[in-house]
Amino acid sequence: MKIYETESIRNVAVVGHGDSGKTSLVSALLYRAGAVAHLGKITQKNTVTDYGEEEKERGITLSSAVAYGEWQDTKVNILDTPGYSNFIPDARAAMRVADSCLMVISGVDGVQVQTECLWDWAVQFELPVLFVVNLLDRDRAGFSMTIESLQKAFGKNVVPLVQPLGEGEAFRGYIDLLEGKALEYPKGETGKAKAGGIPEDGKAVFEEKRKELVEKIAELDDALMEKYLDTGDLSKEEILTGLKKEFAARQIFPVLCASAVRNIGSAKILDCLVQLSPSPLGRGKVRAKRDGKETEVSPSDPFSAFVFKTIADPYAGKINLFRVYSGKAQADAQALNTLKEERERLGALFLMQGKEHFAIPEVQTGDIAAVAKLKTVGTGDTLADPAFPVAYDSVVFPEPILAFAVEPKSRADEGKLSTTLKRLAEADPTLRVQRDPQTNDLLLAGTGQQHIEVAISMMKRLANLEIILHPPKVPYQETIKRKSEAKYRHKKQTGGRGQFAQCEIRLEPLPRGTGFEFEDKIFGGSIPQNFRPAVQKGVEEAARKGFLAGYPVKDFRVVLFDGQFHEVDSSEIAFKIAGAKAWKAAMEKASAVLLEPIMNIEITVPEESVGDVMGDLNGRRGRVQGMDSRGTSQSIRAQVPMNEILNYAGALKSITGDRGLFSMEFSHYEEVPGNVAEKIIEQAKKGEKKKEEEE
Repeated sequence: MKIYETESIRNVAVVGHGDSGKTSLVSALLYRAGAVAHLGKITQKNTVTDYGEEEKERGITLSSAVAYGEWQDTKVNILDTPGYSNFIPDARAAMRVADSCLMVISGVDGVQVQTECLWDWAVQFELPVLFVVNLLDRDRAGFSMTIESLQKAFGKNVVPLVQPLGEGEAFRGYIDLLEGKALEYPKGETGKAKAGGIPEDGKAVFEEKRKELVEKIAELDDALMEKYLDTGDLSKEEILTGLKKEFAARQIFPVLCASAVRNIGSAKILDCLVQLSPSPLGRGKVRAKRDGKETEVSPSDPFSAFVFKTIADPYAGKINLFRVYSGKAQADAQALNTLKEERERLGALFLMQGKEHFAIPEVQTGDIAAVAKLKTVGTGDTLADPAFPVAYDSVVFPEPILAFAVEPKSRADEGKLSTTLKRLAEADPTLRVQRDPQTNDLLLAGTGQQHIEVAISMMKRLANLEIILHPPKVPYQETIKRKSEAKYRHKKQTGGRGQFAQCEIRLEPLPRGTGFEFEDKIFGGSIPQNFRPAVQKGVEEAARKGFLAGYPVKDFRVVLFDGQFHEVDSSEIAFKIAGAKAWKAAMEKASAVLLEPIMNIEITVPEESVGDVMGDLNGRRGRVQGMDSRGTSQSIRAQVPMNEILNYAGALKSITGDRGLFSMEFSHYEEVPGNVAEKIIEQAKKGEKKKEEEE
C-alpha cells in the first residue's frame, strides 16, 4: 500500500442537502480516479460509501463514510456525509477533520435550508468551499438560476469556473473558463469527454463569464489588480495562483457543474481539489491543549490524532476513524487517550474504502485511517504519544430534539438493552440514552423520528433485539398560588400501644425554580425535636406523588408552627403520616395549579414555508419571539409547550417537504391554561383508576 507524504494529501468533506446526489458524485469521483471498477448508483445499491444495510434499504446516506482515490500523484481522502435533516449532524465531525469542503447543490432545487446549515459549519471550521451544481441532466435544472441562489445566500464571491453546455436532457458538458475549451460527453460513453473549441453560440457567454472571473480574482489581490489594469487580462498561471490563494483564504468560492450519474465533470472536480484545495500543511499549525494551556501542533511534533467517528461493526466490533495531526501513527505502537487518561495499544492500522479495509504499517501527518478494538476510545477523543499528551477540542453536536421511552419486547432482553444502547451511542453521538428521574422511563433521544427508527433497526441487526417504543411522558409539575393553613391529628388505637401525632402547618408559594423549603417555627415542646424531621419527610413524600394529577409539587414552603404529642403513643411514623395528611388538607385551600415545561425552539425554513410554519405554531400554543433572515431561508424563534411539540419533527417535515431544520432546549415552567389542565388531570385520574383495577 503506497504511503503518501503530507504535501500530497487532500482531505475533502463532501456535503450537501438531501437528494443533491452527493453519494453518486463520490462514486463518480472514485470511478474517474480509478479507485473502483464501476460507477456506483444509489438505485442499484452498489455505491462505495453507502454500504450499510440500512442505507441500502432506505436509499439515503445515514452516516459519514471514508474513501480515497489518487489523482495527479495526490491522495484525495473523500468523506461522504449525510444530507437529510435527521442525519446531517454527522457531517460536523467529517468537516472537523477536512481541509476543504465540496458542497453539492441540486441544479433543480438550488440552495436549501440544509445548505445554509452546512455553510455555517464551514464558516465555523474555516473551511474553503468548492460548490458543485449537480443533477444538471434533470428536467427543470438551471445553472444560472442556481448561481443566483448561491450568490444571494453566500455573497458575490461565489464565482463559476465553468459554463454548462445545455441543461436538462440537452446537458452534454461544459466550457472551461480557465482552459478556454469545451468538453462534451457523448451519451452512452460515461465519463469520456471530447475536448474541442468553444462553439460559436457559446463564445459571447464565455468571454463575459471569463471576464467576470478574472475581475473577481484581480480585485482580491493588489498585485494581480495592478497587472489587470495594465494589460486588461491575466494569464492562466496568474489566474490559478490567485484562485488558489483566495480559495484557501475563503475569499472566493468557485462553482463547477456535474451530472454524477453520467460522470460529467468529475475530472474537473478532481483537478480543482488537487490544484486549489490546501494540503494538511497548507492549513497551518493546529491548536491543541497541553497541561491545560493551548499549544500549536506541527507535523514535526510527536504523534497525535483526533478520533472523529466510531463505527459499530457487527463483525469487526468497534472501529475508530482518526486523522493524524502531528507525527506518524504506527501499528502496534503505544498511545494515550488524553481525555480519559488511558493507555491503548493501536494494533493494526488500515485505510477504509467504504467498508473495505486495507492494512498499512503507518499513517503520515494529515492522513485519515482507522483502528479497531480500542477499549476506551470514542468519537471526540485524542490519541497521542504518552510523552506528548495534547488534547484536541471535541466536536460539539446538536442536542437531540425527540425522545421515546424504550423497553425490550422480551423481559429476558432487559440486560442486553443497556449494552446495545451504549454501543449505538458510542457510534452516534447524536443519540442520547438516559433514565428520566421523574417518570423512570428509559429514554432514547435523537434528531427525529427517522433517526430513532434507524437506531431501533440497528439494535435488531447488532443484537437481535426487538424494541417497543412509547412516547415519553411530559414531566409536568404542580405548585400553589396562595397561602393556606391546616391542622391534622393522627390518632389510632388498636390495642396495646397506639399512634398519636398532631401538627399544624402553613403552605406558602415560592418563586419558580426555588423547589421546596421546610421551616421549623415551633417554640417550646409542643412537638419534640426528634419528631419534627418526620413531618418534613411526610410532606416531601406526599409532594412527590402530587395532588392534582400525580405530578410532583414544586416551589412551595412548609412552615411547621404548632402541634401536639403523646409521651407513649407518638412516634416518627405517626408524625410522618400527620405531616402528609396536613399537607394534603392545606393543598385543598392553596389554589393548586398544573405547570408545564416550555421549550425554546428555533426553526429554519424556506421563505415560502414561513406562513404555514407560523400558523402551525399558533395551533400548538406557540409564542413567536422573533424572526431573522438567513440567505434564502428564515429563522423563527418561538416558545412552545413541550406537550405540543413531541411530534414536531414529523410535522415540520410534512409542512416543508423535509426542507426545514429545528433545534430546541428547555426554557422554564409555566401554568397550564385551565381548559388544557382539566383534560390532563382527567386523563391522569383515568390512568390511576385503570391501574388500581388491574392491581
